[in-house]
Amino acid sequence: MANFTNKRRFNKTNIKRMPEDKPIIYKINNNQGKNIYTGIAKKGESQNRLLAHLTTKKDKIPGGTKFQYSQVKNKETAEKIEKQIIKKEQPKFNIQNK
Repeated sequence: MANFTNKRRFNKTNIKRMPEDKPIIYKINNNQGKNIYTGIAKKGESQNRLLAHLTTKKDKIPGGTKFQYSQVKNKETAEKIEKQIIKKEQPKFNIQNK
C-alpha cells in the first residue's frame, strides 16, 4: 500500500508545490480527516489534476480541506492502489468505483 505521509492544506499554493516527476495517488480529506475522494495523476499531471478538484466546477470536491499523496513508480501501480483504497474507505465522491 502507498505511504501517505505528505499531508497539506488543500489550496493553490500547496498544489503548485506538488512534485510532477512520477505518478501519484492522492486523497482529499474533509475537516474531520475523512477521505472524501481518492484519485491518481499521471507523471506531469499532479498539479493540474488537483487544481481541477479545487477550482473546476465539473471536478470540484466540495468540503475538501486537506490532501495527501504518495508517489508511485507507474500508473498501473497507482490504479491498483486507488481501487484498494476506494473499496476499503468508500470515499463519498468516488461514486463510479463503488
